[in-house]
Amino acid sequence: MKPSAELFAGMPRDGSEPVFREPWEAHAFAMAVSLHARGLFSWPEWAQALAEQIAAARAGGDADLGDTYYRHWLATLEALVARKGASSAEDLVRYREAWARAAERTPHGRAIELRPLDFN
Repeated sequence: MKPSAELFAGMPRDGSEPVFREPWEAHAFAMAVSLHARGLFSWPEWAQALAEQIAAARAGGDADLGDTYYRHWLATLEALVARKGASSAEDLVRYREAWARAAERTPHGRAIELRPLDFN
């Protein structure tokens, strides 16, 4: 089953095409599509998990103006990856922190390079 428009309700769009403000948003989108294609989760399962993430964020005070949509997308992706055993929650945190350290030391406009020292 391919993703359909109704499964991505609320996604920022330009007509029928998704709109990404930042490159990481497109990467998160592509990772979810790829993991679905590999059978990690079904689209109904994805849609339910994303809806639950957004509802929890709203309950926690997210104004839901559309600017946090891909943060919810990424949180949903991380939760499903951990729940399905494709990675542990600890490894996800470890890599997130390593990428943050790598990004911090990288001059603007240069490619971010992940190094072993970023995991310390």
